[in-house]
Amino acid sequence: MRSLSTPIRVWFALFLMLVAALPAAAQETPAVPATATPWQDVITGQVQAFRDQDAKAALSFAGQGFQAAFPSAESFYVSIMSSGYAPIGLSASHSFGTFQMVGDKSVAQVVKFLGAKQELYEAIYLLSEEPAGWRVQGVQLAKTPAIGI
Repeated sequence: MRSLSTPIRVWFALFLMLVAALPAAAQETPAVPATATPWQDVITGQVQAFRDQDAKAALSFAGQGFQAAFPSAESFYVSIMSSGYAPIGLSASHSFGTFQMVGDKSVAQVVKFLGAKQELYEAIYLLSEEPAGWRVQGVQLAKTPAIGI
């Protein structure tokens, strides 16, 4: 089993801590059905960049921490695609589920992916609003036990 690189491990740990805080935040604000939001445009942009194998564009949608942690856009792209997130870049389509605000400038957004072979994946994207706009801070991806039709 190959281990994750240090930057990915650090961001993954931070992501897990933020996801652990979601139940507490959920008690304060109910989950909202997805409608057009600025962060969904960011997710779609990054997903399309991965599909297009456009490393520079994919990194541009990532948070400042990711941008600082990788020496190049290509190393970011290779690291993400080789560490279990390839189904995002290989997906045929995606759709948005519910989202949950986590504080004033952070959100957890559910995204569903249809794979090239009709397999289904679900992801939770964590985004924060930075000076440059909404940026992806982390993603938790899991394959669902179903197939798309």
